[in-house]
Amino acid sequence: MIVCTLGDLVLDVVVRLHRPLVRGDDAPSRTQIGPGGQAANVAAWAAELGAQARLVAKRADDDTGRLLGAELERRGVEVLGPVASGRTGVVVSIGDPGGERTMASDRGVGATLAAGELDPEWFACDALHVSGYGLLVEDMAAAAASAAKATRSRGGRVSLDLSTWSAIRELGRDTFRRRAAALEPEIVFGRDRELDELADAELAPTVVRKLGPEGAVVDGKTYAARPGAVVDTTGAGDAMAAGFLVGGIELGLDAAARCVAKQGTMP
Repeated sequence: MIVCTLGDLVLDVVVRLHRPLVRGDDAPSRTQIGPGGQAANVAAWAAELGAQARLVAKRADDDTGRLLGAELERRGVEVLGPVASGRTGVVVSIGDPGGERTMASDRGVGATLAAGELDPEWFACDALHVSGYGLLVEDMAAAAASAAKATRSRGGRVSLDLSTWSAIRELGRDTFRRRAAALEPEIVFGRDRELDELADAELAPTVVRKLGPEGAVVDGKTYAARPGAVVDTTGAGDAMAAGFLVGGIELGLDAAARCVAKQGTMP
């Protein structure tokens, strides 16, 4: 099975706090850095779960971009897409002592991907997974629609992760829904706030509602999360999406449990 993802490859800085932040003060923490970005995470987990994985992302021609690309390829992911001058994006994820996380995102050159920079052959795959962050910028949304068309013409299916309720609200739900509809996704992944923001009834034939520690709802049926310790929730939804695409919801829940049991977004 070939899983292709479209989105960002960024430097992921994951900070796990030992106690809550206090404004104007210091807090002890454990920090980890590595490749990240929603699309990159899904590709890495898909490779870990036995699929042939491919990431399409626009990358910066800087030292960080080269290091991140090499690390993702070391994890078994084929990295494709244009390389341009500019800077690599950075996402800082701050996890509180209970495992919940808050992110600050700087997408760098990745958000400037355009349809004319894509090769349709990159999307000869069984499943194309699109990060919703890509729909927040008009040119990148057009690139995602072109990629989805190329995948579907080759017999593949398309999935979309809604990614961020706050950015959807800022952009406007009608604009986001229109860009999502242009993908004609068979599967949509989203958390409660994202799906509620959009009113999820007509987004896709299959909607996977991610419930965090409560598991997930697929086609009206609730699936419980796997029991286990929670260290860091960052990337758990991406792991679930990869597992779902490769082997269905049970594999998705297994992957999510593996992800939250450690620090960081990738396997």
